[in-house]
This record gives sequence, structure tokens and C-alpha cells, in this order.
Amino acid sequence: MAVVVSLSTARPRDPSPVTPQLDPMTPYVDRIYRKRLRPQGLFCFQVAVRETDLWVCTDRDMESETRNLVFAVRHQLETYIRYHPTFSSSLVPLKEDPYAPKVVKEMLRASGKAGVGPMAAVAGAIAQEVGEGLLKWTREAIVENGGDIYLKADRPVTVSIFAGKSPLSGRLGLRIPTRQMPLGVCSSSGTIGHSLSEGIADAVCILSRSAALADSAATALGNRIRNRADLKRLGNRAGQIPGILGGVAIKNEAVAAWGDVELIEA
Repeated sequence: MAVVVSLSTARPRDPSPVTPQLDPMTPYVDRIYRKRLRPQGLFCFQVAVRETDLWVCTDRDMESETRNLVFAVRHQLETYIRYHPTFSSSLVPLKEDPYAPKVVKEMLRASGKAGVGPMAAVAGAIAQEVGEGLLKWTREAIVENGGDIYLKADRPVTVSIFAGKSPLSGRLGLRIPTRQMPLGVCSSSGTIGHSLSEGIADAVCILSRSAALADSAATALGNRIRNRADLKRLGNRAGQIPGILGGVAIKNEAVAAWGDVELIEA
């Protein structure tokens, strides 16, 4: 699961980065960084249901609608896991299930493409499921789930990258143009946070139309980074995962970027 993306959604040229550092599936805690996320013209609020803790920005107050969507998606996941316990414990892809609920199908599909267990997609999948549901009533929806983000805005968005003790942490950002949205922006780290990672990268940030796939791919690609030389090969490996638009990886002072990304100084 992803833990290292910081989000800025102010109007262009006003990055105001924030730095989420918490695992989205840990019990509720107050995430101070969210107090800095107040996009102009949008109404922002928090919705927490058990382990799911979202920060949401929409055209108007939609806390009730968001909470209902969270209950619905959690019910789908919890019910499926009750009857398919390996879904929550497997570290390798599982066979797709045509009878599974929508969010489960997306997690199985995404994790299969990335070559990881389905729960590697959970934060991104929940963010996207809620965001897409909100778009029935709002023109813009930004859903942040512990650093994994679903974006649909009518303005460019800057996502600044938190990379732990790296000297580049908070200094680099991804500028997301409106043409790329809706978009999932998810990340993984081998040096910070509670997420399971076999690699040593300070940050691997992935862009995809599917937030579940971005989440899964960030984990899979992060697992591949065992030394700085692996950064150079990461773009080729990402290209082998269909649906990845681009990404950035950071280890100490070294950075690699590939695909359809605009890297800027945050």
C-alpha cells in the first residue's frame, strides 16, 4: 500500500504541498497534513469508517454521500474476504473472479497485471470507487486515502513527492494536466511507512487511469529496487505493465522519471 505522496490542489503556481506518511489501513489517527489541503473553490472534509480514512474535496459538502459510498465499498470487500480469506493474505496474484463485486474485480485485475497480491491495490481501489461515485453529483472530486489519490479536477494539480530522508523529499513534484484526469497517483516506499515492501527506494510514484493499478504497480516496482542501479531499469519494467502512464522513483539523491510525466520543483 502507498504511503508517500503529498498533494497540492491549489490553483496553478500555488503548490502548498502536504506530506501524508501514514498507512491507509491503520486505525484512525489525526492526519495533521490535511489541514493544509484546502483547494480554492472546493469544499474539503474527512470521512473515517474503521480503517478507511479519507480526505475528500468536492464542489460542495458531500460528507453524507461519501460516507455511504465508503460503507458500500467496505461491505463489498469485507463480505468477499469473509468467504475468500486468501484474498486478504496472498502476496501473489489470484485468479480473476467473474462473480466478485466491482471493487474486488478491479483489485484482482490490477494486482494480476502488476504481479502482486490483491491487497496491494486496496487503498487506490477504494479512493477510485468513492471518487467515481461522487462524480455522479459533483464536477470535481479529489479523494486521498493515506497518500493514494484519485483525481478529477478542472484545473492542473501538483502532486509533491515525500521521500523520507532523501534530500529530494518535498522538493520534486508531478504536475498533472487536466488532459490526464481522471487519474490515480499512488506510491510505495521501502524506507518509510508501514507498507510491505521488499525494496529500498525512498519513493516510487506511479500514474495510471486506474488508481488500483497505480497502487499495485507502485508496490511491484518498488520491490524491484535493491540498489541505485535498479532505478535506471525501472522505466523498462514499468513499460511491461499495461496501463501505466509514467512514474518517478527516488533513492537518496538519485531520481528516475519515465513516461508521460511532468516533473517540476515543488
